[in-house]
Amino acid sequence: MARPVRREQGGFTLIELAIAVAVVGILLAIAVPSYQEHVIRTRRSEGQALLMEVAARLERCYTRHAAYDHADCAAAATATSEGGWYEVTADPLTASAYTLHAEPQRAQAADDAGCGTLTLTHVGQRGRSGSAASCW
Repeated sequence: MARPVRREQGGFTLIELAIAVAVVGILLAIAVPSYQEHVIRTRRSEGQALLMEVAARLERCYTRHAAYDHADCAAAATATSEGGWYEVTADPLTASAYTLHAEPQRAQAADDAGCGTLTLTHVGQRGRSGSAASCW
C-alpha cells in the first residue's frame, strides 16, 4: 500500500497576517503622534534660537546708537528662521524697549495649542501665547 505524499505548506495563514497588520497599526497609532510632537519641539528650538539671535543684534545696535528704534536697528529686528518655521518681528520697538514675537509658520502653526507665538523682551523676559507650561 502506497503512502500518500504529504506536502508541507509554507507561508502565513490569514489570521496570522491579520494579527501582524493589527500590531503594526497599533504601533503606528502610538509612534506617529509621538514623532510629530518631537518634530514640533525640535522646530520650536529653531524659533527660540532665532529670538536670541535677533535680541543680540538689537543689543549690539543699542550699544552703537543708544536706541533700539534707530534706522539700522529696525532692519535687524525682523528675521525668518533658516527652515522657515518661525518669523520674528519686533512690536513694539521703541528707543528704550522692544518685544520680539516669533510666530510659527506653515506646519509649525499646529503648535498654537502648545506654545504658539514665543516672545522675548529687552529685559530677557520670555513668554508664549499658548497654554504649554514648558516652552523655553
